[in-house]
Amino acid sequence: MPEREQGSKHKVPQRADVYTTMGIHGLAKLIADQSPGAIKEQEIKNYFGRKIAIDASMCIYQFLIAVRQDGNVLQNEDGETTSHLMGMFYRTIRMLEHGIKPVYVFDGKPPQLKSAELEKRGERRAEAEKMLAQAQEMGEQENIDKFSKRLVKVTKHHNDECKKLLTLMGVPYIEAPCEAEASCAALVKAGKVFATATEDMDGLTFGTNVLLRHLTSSEAKKLPIQEFNFSRILEDIGLTNEQFIDLCILMGCDYCGTIKGIGPKRAIDLIKQHGSIEEILENIDQSKHPAPEDWLYKEARGLFLKPDVVDCSSVDLKWIEPDEEALVQFMCNEKQFSEDRIRNGFKKIVKSRQGSTQGRLDSFFSVTGSLSSKRKEPEVKGSAKKKQKTGATPGKFKKGR
Repeated sequence: MPEREQGSKHKVPQRADVYTTMGIHGLAKLIADQSPGAIKEQEIKNYFGRKIAIDASMCIYQFLIAVRQDGNVLQNEDGETTSHLMGMFYRTIRMLEHGIKPVYVFDGKPPQLKSAELEKRGERRAEAEKMLAQAQEMGEQENIDKFSKRLVKVTKHHNDECKKLLTLMGVPYIEAPCEAEASCAALVKAGKVFATATEDMDGLTFGTNVLLRHLTSSEAKKLPIQEFNFSRILEDIGLTNEQFIDLCILMGCDYCGTIKGIGPKRAIDLIKQHGSIEEILENIDQSKHPAPEDWLYKEARGLFLKPDVVDCSSVDLKWIEPDEEALVQFMCNEKQFSEDRIRNGFKKIVKSRQGSTQGRLDSFFSVTGSLSSKRKEPEVKGSAKKKQKTGATPGKFKKGR
């Protein structure tokens, strides 16, 4: 895998910093159970010509966790972490080589509603630090690795370095005013991009119609890309957008607590039966299922329905020519990556730009209606029928969306 062969002079650190993933608890499994047809497994090549908004902080976190040497984040001789730059460089090139036009969206200031959740996570990090110290003292390598990964944090410095790298690669990025997933969803709804790429399922709660998981995962893991279709989810489960948001709040989000003893299955049954959290509170036994004191579910609902997002009308996405010498100066002279590998990566970027001028076939057509799934297939006769029996089946090659 190219990311491991950076050829720069790196040393291992004593520990990593703190960050944890966020989202809706158990939503992916619930969708797989309730609306399996809304999830498709795709290959990366199926997104040729697609513009995709990517949750940058989630990606950087992934790189800090995954791009490692001897279980630790990569560092150069000056002790600077470089895992995020290596991951951003090589995995962005991988997308470009498959004809994808990525735009990275960086988090802005977290909403005030998130402060309680962030405080809890801070407490868990402090506990992880204690456990890491104990594991180091006992020489328990497996636990050292485990607790080190729990102490990974995406910092402003990581973000700024990745923004600089993307600029030198000619790849656009956007600074969201608040949550990156919300602005990604807004870009999808505005038709600026095709999908949101993130591991956090709350991209759906913010209303992105297409959510992609595993797009930026390591190629070595061979994980198929999971494509979630939001309209299909609502149709299959039988919920409105507002009811889906209430379901996500009941399951557990980053902005408020949950009703005690209400798991995913009970939550969806209650939403289907009563239609809203207000009606649920009117009808459940609150002595058995108490809601949190001063429960801020209405505020959380409002944040999902009308989040603070980038002004999509002012967004003009451009993938520009990369700057080879400035890229070498930054990645090799400053960050100590191998010059040969960075220049080879640059050539791939240039080649991908030449190959991505061809548009997607479906961009030349507009959909005017839908075909019924019950439409009768024309009868096959003669030699064509024989071909089908011998395995020469029409439609053998599956067309990507």
